[in-house]
Amino acid sequence: MDRMRSTAAASRSVLMAVVLGTTLAPGRADAHAPAVSPKAIEGLTRYCTACWRNARLPADRWDDCTQQVFTRLLERVSPERWATMLTADGEERKECLRAIDAVKKRTQRDRKYAGLTPDTADWRTDTADDLRDDRAAVSAAAEQVLSPRQRRIVELTAGGWGVPDIAAELGTTAERVSDEKYKAIRKLRSHLGVA
Repeated sequence: MDRMRSTAAASRSVLMAVVLGTTLAPGRADAHAPAVSPKAIEGLTRYCTACWRNARLPADRWDDCTQQVFTRLLERVSPERWATMLTADGEERKECLRAIDAVKKRTQRDRKYAGLTPDTADWRTDTADDLRDDRAAVSAAAEQVLSPRQRRIVELTAGGWGVPDIAAELGTTAERVSDEKYKAIRKLRSHLGVA
């Protein structure tokens, strides 16, 4: 199974290198345009793939996301700088990270606002009683497994508060709130047996 995945990943990398190599090769649009080495493209592709995996983006979107990063980099970073973009600190590296972050956030927003398809269950058919029961179960679990601070963070989050607002309310940093929220959700999921 792992061998099949590595073969598929390698073939995607080669395909992307061929497509981008053709696009960026000298003589294409400008005879004096610098070429991007296939090694640089492969390295950037691997880095992007790791970013998409860590961001938990759907695997079927990874190639499209990587392509969007390359498109943005073509507009903003000189191709001869791509080989050192991930190894050297500088404006090129910052631009690469900005491109990856922008594509990641856009993809996450697209997932969040995707419409229902006919084969997707409609949540509006749930009754108010079911929703009340679910909230009661989460509240009871929170009482058992969360600290008072974590319970407060979960309550504020459920009330629609953003992380910076919660941090201001609790007199702490947004990073601390985000960390506590993550830990609280993991504890609740584990306690409730939710994957």
